[in-house]
Amino acid sequence: MSISSLILSALICHMAIPCVTTASVKLITLPPRERVEIQLDNPNVTLVEEERLVPLIAGVNEVVFGWNSANIDKNSVQFRCLSDPAGIKVLSVSYPPGENALTWQVSSAKTTSARVRISYIISRLNKSFAYRVVASHDEKSLTLRQYILLHNNANEEFGSAGMWAGFGERFERPIGINETKSLLSAKFTEVHIRKTYSANFAKYGCLDPLKNQLRIPMHYVLKNDTVNGLGRFPLQPGKVRIFQDDGHGTLAFLGEDMGNFTPRDDEMKLYLGQSKDIVVTRTYDDMKKDTVHGNLYDLEVIFKYEIENFKDEEVVLDLTESIAAFRRDMLRDIDRDVEWEFGENGMLKELWDCDESNAEKVVFNITLPARGADQKAVKQVHKLHLIIRNEW
Repeated sequence: MSISSLILSALICHMAIPCVTTASVKLITLPPRERVEIQLDNPNVTLVEEERLVPLIAGVNEVVFGWNSANIDKNSVQFRCLSDPAGIKVLSVSYPPGENALTWQVSSAKTTSARVRISYIISRLNKSFAYRVVASHDEKSLTLRQYILLHNNANEEFGSAGMWAGFGERFERPIGINETKSLLSAKFTEVHIRKTYSANFAKYGCLDPLKNQLRIPMHYVLKNDTVNGLGRFPLQPGKVRIFQDDGHGTLAFLGEDMGNFTPRDDEMKLYLGQSKDIVVTRTYDDMKKDTVHGNLYDLEVIFKYEIENFKDEEVVLDLTESIAAFRRDMLRDIDRDVEWEFGENGMLKELWDCDESNAEKVVFNITLPARGADQKAVKQVHKLHLIIRNEW
């Protein structure tokens, strides 16, 4: 028994006498836990419910509950009888000063072994999440395993305990004192993924500023819905270790990332590193101011992107230009929204992703063919003509 100071004092009361008098005092070590349930669904507190078979005598019993150095909130401790709630009642509760204990006055209509539930909130018994994903060799799907990391620093052991995280299946494991345990809570196979390549000067900057060569981060994108093999519950934030089947029966470690909280029907992006096979150079082909009236003018700019794919497969590049960030860098930082429109001298408008674009940025999806048999990449040149209205 891990809460060692939990004892039962049975005080036999003569019911015919108005004042309660003690016929005898019987100290009984409380029996071991019959059952323990730990609720991990709340992010701030942990609820523990334990059941025991407690020997009670007819009359008034004193049940003393002490927890030594365990991190229990004494104001949260509750006592309930499950086997005979009508015949067994808690009359009062008192707290000995300066002690990690409390005393229940419990009346019982008869001498019996009662099944009782003692519940309490305990601190320093909490959880975090971790994931392990293994992508297929063709990077079209992956297997995702979710783990609950149970951190027990509450100076208490629970033996075999049932646990529930607020979603998924209930599971049962032994919990020792001051240990961290990794528990597999869910497994998803054949999860559809997209591998993305992104160019975004405002967000990721340049790999080589002297050459105006952009960084091209790679991501696996998982959509948390049933169509794509997930969607049973929101994915909790946690560290993700990423592997790939190398096609030879072993796994290649790709890296680690922190997965964000991902509700159903939302997407989780996992960072894979920088692509060395896709080269994007961003320059200005033209820039000028057109006076509208007085100090009011329009700014016209033509961005030029030279793109090469040195991979042996076709890929899609997500190219983003932040108009708001460009205005801050070139003009000034002001509170009002940017006003802009496409000009006529750019070719990228046809590849515009209107779903991902918004008032402050434009996104384009550019298909890049695989490099040729001679190992040379086909260079694509794209121009984006923007007109930023009503600046001063």
